[in-house]
Amino acid sequence: MKIGTPKEVFEGENRVAMTPDSARQLQKLGYDCLIESGAGVKAGFSDALYEEAGVTVIETAAALWKEADIVAKVRQPESAELKHLRDGQTLISFFNPAANDEGMEAAKTAGTNVIAMEMVPRISRAQKMDALSSMANIAGYRAVIEAGNNFGRFFTGQVTAAGKVPPAKVLVVGAGVAGLAAIGTSTSLGAITYAFDVRPEVAEQVESMGAEFVFLDFEEEQQDGAATGGYAAVSSPEFAAAQLAKFRELAPDMDIVITTALIPNREAPELWTKDMVDAMKPGSVIVDLAAEKGGNCKLTVKDEKIVTDNGVTIIGYTDFPSRMATQASTLYATNIRHMMTDLTPEKDGQINHDMEDDVIRGATVTFKNEITFPPPPPKVQAIAAKPKEKVPELTAEEKRAQEVAAFKAQTKQQVTLLAVGAALVLGVGLIPGMPASFMQHFIVFVLSVFIGFQVIWNVAHSLHTPLMAVTNAISSIIILGALIQIGSSSMLITLLAALGIFMASVNIFGGFLVTRRMLAMFQKS
Repeated sequence: MKIGTPKEVFEGENRVAMTPDSARQLQKLGYDCLIESGAGVKAGFSDALYEEAGVTVIETAAALWKEADIVAKVRQPESAELKHLRDGQTLISFFNPAANDEGMEAAKTAGTNVIAMEMVPRISRAQKMDALSSMANIAGYRAVIEAGNNFGRFFTGQVTAAGKVPPAKVLVVGAGVAGLAAIGTSTSLGAITYAFDVRPEVAEQVESMGAEFVFLDFEEEQQDGAATGGYAAVSSPEFAAAQLAKFRELAPDMDIVITTALIPNREAPELWTKDMVDAMKPGSVIVDLAAEKGGNCKLTVKDEKIVTDNGVTIIGYTDFPSRMATQASTLYATNIRHMMTDLTPEKDGQINHDMEDDVIRGATVTFKNEITFPPPPPKVQAIAAKPKEKVPELTAEEKRAQEVAAFKAQTKQQVTLLAVGAALVLGVGLIPGMPASFMQHFIVFVLSVFIGFQVIWNVAHSLHTPLMAVTNAISSIIILGALIQIGSSSMLITLLAALGIFMASVNIFGGFLVTRRMLAMFQKS
């Protein structure tokens, strides 16, 4: 079968759904690859690069649609492209099935099987095909770059001979994929970054990236995002009111606000009102990543950049991934390639459209002259976090009692170990004919084991591996004893000494190798 990618006809779209690298991988699955001439030029991929990768370059879009059994593209097909659909063909692209009745009916009538990349379910196995996350990651990164381009100061604070420069304060509203990408970029540029999200489970992710999570003084428990397919749930009116009150409090202090809050198949919630914009300082910047669905900011104008009367720049661009076409095309083409891998389990160049597969069924919106949207819930659900049990606060007397009980238990354990050790030493010493020199060595050995046990046992788990790696290397000084004994006249002693040298050598080299690997984890290079 042949898989082809036409040039995108949507105005301003620079991405392409097939790259030379992804084409090579698709050929390993048994497919012949086609590309319309010039389809990848805006993304930095010339026709020559495709030809070098074994892709056949087709001159016109009509010829490509006619020849290809599978068509992979980025944007939802326009009316002219829908006329090219034919029976038995497979189309893979963003399709917007919830608001694309024309496309659904055209695909149904033509008998085309359509896989909508935005409908890939958010389960662990499908992460490699999650094109929404791939594009959101780029949008979050690019939003910070665009904000910096329109912001008149540094992100990071500086102390120079010419004076002190305070760091920029950035607020990211929504800590999904785009939000986390924006947080990571903002903190890496040195800004003081704040983040807010209605899902409580993302607070730790935000703080682990160096940002401060904005908590609300509100009692209502929000639904775990894992229970809603990985997306935020709709907030109650009371929670929304508390949220807006918090934003009004933050607005005068923020230099840059990046809003990413969006629920699939819904209009974007209004989170940044006109009075919040009015309260911001002149020169501040708002980047609204939800502009395509109406925007999170009241004043956002889709696909435009405006400056308000009080000097606040509001950016409502909807083509952030397309502004980084090379990177976006590479990621999206990889998502397509992984989807084709699932569709081709035998790697024989033939599609097996398995409607029993959660991922394929979830992404399929038309199949064999039937509209299959919306899909049923996936059999494999994301596991919601268990509700946290509230642990009652202990009183001072209860804490004291716990500490005393723990001390008594520890003392009892140590006394027991000492008693057992003493009994063992005494038992060995009572064996008839036991030489005194052996008993001296044996007592030192028992005491060493006891002290070593106490030292290692009390090490925190996070430090256990590095400690063991180094001590393994250092403690292998026992190799010296084995070297002395290897020259013994007894074959058994020589054999045991050789085994001791071998195992001690593993300890020495292995210990230092493990330590080196752990140290490398903390090096950016």
